Amino acid sequence: MKNILLIKNITKTLIFFTFFFNIIACGIYKPVDARKVSPNVNERARENIREGRGFRIFDSNRNKSGGVFQFASSNEMWRATINLLDFAPFSNVDYSGGIIITDWYNGDDLASNESIKITVKFLSNEIRADGIEIIIHKKICDELNRCKISKLQSDLSNDIKVAILKDAAILKEQSIEENPNQDYKTLDEAIDR
Repeated sequence: MKNILLIKNITKTLIFFTFFFNIIACGIYKPVDARKVSPNVNERARENIREGRGFRIFDSNRNKSGGVFQFASSNEMWRATINLLDFAPFSNVDYSGGIIITDWYNGDDLASNESIKITVKFLSNEIRADGIEIIIHKKICDELNRCKISKLQSDLSNDIKVAILKDAAILKEQSIEENPNQDYKTLDEAIDR
């Protein structure tokens, strides 16, 4: 009985050390200079959120390029979109997928049997016109609650895109002004970053 307990304890210890050394070897743990990092946990967390850093386990796309975008709260396009669409409830908000979908919305401008749904797809995390796609669907229901859904072809999607891009540019400029010690050489480089 003692041998079985001893073997179990040794096995647990070996598993722990194997896991620990694998984490160190994979580069997840990186030693830092204590003079450059605040000892206050809340300050470090705020800084990580502001910079859009996160933690991923088993990220197979870590060193691959293209198609993987992280939309955190420090992304100006994301924040501008959330601010602009706050009039409608959201049915899907996915940072890692880069998509925001509102629920069906029936505002004062629409008839009582009409609703719209706005989908925003982020194609890039840069502030560019081709980095965002806006799709608007319109739903019209009759008295028997039979509904017809169609893609709305109007200038509204372009107006929303322009408003998001303007707000994102303002947020980016404010971010640069608030952090003058960043290593930005030019405004274009800061925006491309």
